[in-house]
Formats: sequence, structure tokens, C-alpha cells
Amino acid sequence: MNRYERYRRALLDYPKPLAFLDLDSLTTNKDRILHAAGSKKVRIVSKSIRCVPLIRHLLATDDRFEGVMCYTVSEALFLSRQGLDDLLVAYPAWERTSLTDVGKEVLRGKKLTLMVDDEEHIARLEEVGQGIGVVFPVCLDMDLSVSWPGLHFGVRRSPIRSQKRLIDVVKGIEKSPSVKLEGIMGYEAQVAGVGDQVPGRPLTNRLMRLLKGHSIRRIAQQRGEWIRELKELGLSLRFVNGGGTGSLKVTSQEDVITEVAAGSGFFSSVLFDHYRDFQGEPAAGFALEITRRPTPGIVTCLGGGYPASGASGSDRLPTPWLPEGAKLLPLEGAGEVQTPVQYEGSFALGLGDPIFFRHAKAGEMCERFTEILVIKGDQVVDRHPTYRGEGKCFL
Repeated sequence: MNRYERYRRALLDYPKPLAFLDLDSLTTNKDRILHAAGSKKVRIVSKSIRCVPLIRHLLATDDRFEGVMCYTVSEALFLSRQGLDDLLVAYPAWERTSLTDVGKEVLRGKKLTLMVDDEEHIARLEEVGQGIGVVFPVCLDMDLSVSWPGLHFGVRRSPIRSQKRLIDVVKGIEKSPSVKLEGIMGYEAQVAGVGDQVPGRPLTNRLMRLLKGHSIRRIAQQRGEWIRELKELGLSLRFVNGGGTGSLKVTSQEDVITEVAAGSGFFSSVLFDHYRDFQGEPAAGFALEITRRPTPGIVTCLGGGYPASGASGSDRLPTPWLPEGAKLLPLEGAGEVQTPVQYEGSFALGLGDPIFFRHAKAGEMCERFTEILVIKGDQVVDRHPTYRGEGKCFL
């Protein structure tokens, strides 16, 4: 039985649109992530999963999975109250009530670390911490982008772009009684988040590999020098975090790194098909039902307009996956309420049959569905609520 028929049989009696996860493929991806990470711990990136039972499942599979990287304070508080611990919020927060709630969780003994990259962040936490009598654990985010005249290769994140600036902010933390430096983070987005094996783009792929190779060497040198300087100042860090699915293999080789982050690789969404250093198995997708046949060779599905974030383009659209031979129409794409699909495959599609799509990115798919149906073989073996299914919308 091929994959399309297997999924079709498993999901036959479930209303569509729906999201699904192949448990065997998830296991394959989990093993490949651990292999790429080597001996380093792996912090699970929650924004790529957005489903508490799946996060729990992954944490339980291997001792090298340790902690969760969250994307908002409200999400971290939600996960903490669900019983998860060692939660790192990857982006700075400012809103007073949320910071106060974090402080209360810390006072309860929960390990919840906030991100900072500016003296104003520190002053804000000091003010809130003094008010409730808590010491906030923080992580300092360092910028690892690379710039040349006319070209910025990386993302605009932290303003900490020099060793001197890093030391200045660290000294500010050391002077603050209500803030304690726990870790350092640096996300090499230009390596972890940029494909270098995109079909039909040989020259672009070659350029990306050259730029990424230069970035890898420079990042390793920069991160090593900066972390060693901090240790010479007498600082003891609980963790040094780096990487993402697309850079696990190289980041995990740096001596100063204690943990790497991974998220998208578990589902292995479409954009991660185009990486040389990590090949995953498609594990998650969504099913749309065929409700129209406007002309021979074209079927129309209900729903489907689920684009991914980032610079707009056709690569942000979901991709028809199964059965083979299905593709979007370039002038219509994926629609808000219906999606026409050109089909030239061998399976005789009829009204009511599903077409299975993969999302361009991993976690944002779950914002469209209240649950994920877990498939093993040709059976649904579990149903897990997404954040949305638990009534949560963090961003």
C-alpha cells in the first residue's frame, strides 16, 4: 500500500480539513536530529510544534532532549503550568503583567529564563523583580549575522554585535540584584534557516554554500572568543545555546556550545527539503477534501489558504504532496476557502477524496487546526490538541 492510500484509509472517516502526523516519520526525524547533534543536548523549539502532548512525547524519548525554547512569555507560562520545565523564552518581553507572572513562576521553583539584549531590558526586569522579590534568570542574545558592503547576511535580532558591547551588557547584569545571567544564545539564521540545495537554482545554491561556509567559520571563531572572555571574567554559565535544524551538524561541533535548538526538523516541512546538511522525512501535513471537478485534469479542494511567514513568495505556499502528480495553479495558488489543484497522477480522484499538503514551515500549520491526528501505519492511534485546540493564541 503506497503512502497516499495508507493515509487515505487512516483518515477516511474524519472531517476535513484536518492536520495529521505520521508517527513513524516523526521517530525517523527525531533520530536524525539526535545524530546531527552528536553529544550535545537538544532544546526543543516549541514554535515549530505548538502541541503540548507532542512536546512531552519528544522530551520523553531521549535524555538528550532537555528543555524547551518558547516564543512568548505567555506561551512559556502556559507550558510551565502544564508541568513542563527548563523553559527559555527566545525573544525579549516588556509587558509588566507578564513579567510579574514569570517572577511568580520562578518563586515557585520553576526554571524559566528570559531573553535580554539591552540595558533597558535589564532595568525593566530589575524594577519588576524588586517589586515582587525575585531574581530573574536571563539569557543574553548575541548577533551572529555577517555584513559586507551592500549585503547583510542574517537576520535583524540582537544589537549585541561586538565583544565590547557584550561585556558592557554583562556588567550591567552583574550590577543588577534582581537579574542573574544563566546563559548565552546565538542563532545563526543565515546557516540554519537558508536552503542551499533548491531544485533549479544551481548558481544560487553555490553562492549560498559559499556564504554559509564563510559564516560558519566566522561564527565559530566569534562565539568561541566571546564565551571564553566571559569565563575569564569569572562568569559561570548554565548553558550556551546555538543552532537550528539546518545548522545542527556544524554548530554541535563547537566546543563552547552546550546545547543546540531544533524544531522544524521534527515535522520536516517543505523548506527543509532543500538542505544538504539535514534531510528529514516528511512527517506532518494537512488533508483537504475534493469538492469540485471544474475541468478534466483539475480538482478543487475546500480550504487550503495557509501561507507561511517570511518574505512573501510562492515558496511560502503549502505544497500538494500526495497523491503524486498534484500541483497548485500558479495564477490561483492556495485559496482562503478553496484551492484548485492540477492533477496528472495515476490515482483516479473523485469527489470526497483527500489531497494531502505539506506546509512550507513547521509550526504555523498548527495555528489553523485544533488537533493533530497521529497516524501509525494505516490507523489513527491518537488525537492531540494543538495550542489552538486548547484555546491558546500566543501570536
